[in-house]
Amino acid sequence: MKTVLLVVDVQQALVDANPVRADEFLLNLKMLIDRAHTAGTEVVYVRHDGGENDVLARGSEGWQLHRSLRPRPDEKVFDKRFASAFRQTGLRDYLTGKGIERIVLCGMQTEYCIDTTCKAAFEHGFGVVIPAGATTTYANPLISGEKLIHYYEKLIWNEPLARVLPMEEALGLLGAKQA
Repeated sequence: MKTVLLVVDVQQALVDANPVRADEFLLNLKMLIDRAHTAGTEVVYVRHDGGENDVLARGSEGWQLHRSLRPRPDEKVFDKRFASAFRQTGLRDYLTGKGIERIVLCGMQTEYCIDTTCKAAFEHGFGVVIPAGATTTYANPLISGEKLIHYYEKLIWNEPLARVLPMEEALGLLGAKQA
């Protein structure tokens, strides 16, 4: 099954705001990206544009992909204005045109752009895999960031919307031969 690694909204301002388990999250992303590169699996990045005067305003330092990410010159970066990586970005047509059937999804923020992108990918007919520990978010006044991640990984995404897999299994999928 032809697979892509989709890295959503791992941007400088969001990481600088100190999300839950930031170091572990960035290490997990590095492992996923390195495995995809080694296996010849395409990596696609998505970046959120929050609009003028936002910390994620297009062209600002905060809008840039996090400094730990180094997309290759041939890797696609899609910019978005909505929570879904698919809405008005051309991502769906791009993936469909490449014959992609499965998305390994990672990034920020668990309960916003990752959740919306997961559901949109499911609705568009893509198989979705979310590696455990490959999304992150922040605490809010009602719930901790840790509990939010756990809630989405265990109760919202894991079947039928996606398969939430241990990191080693997700790495194995990225290393598998592409059909």
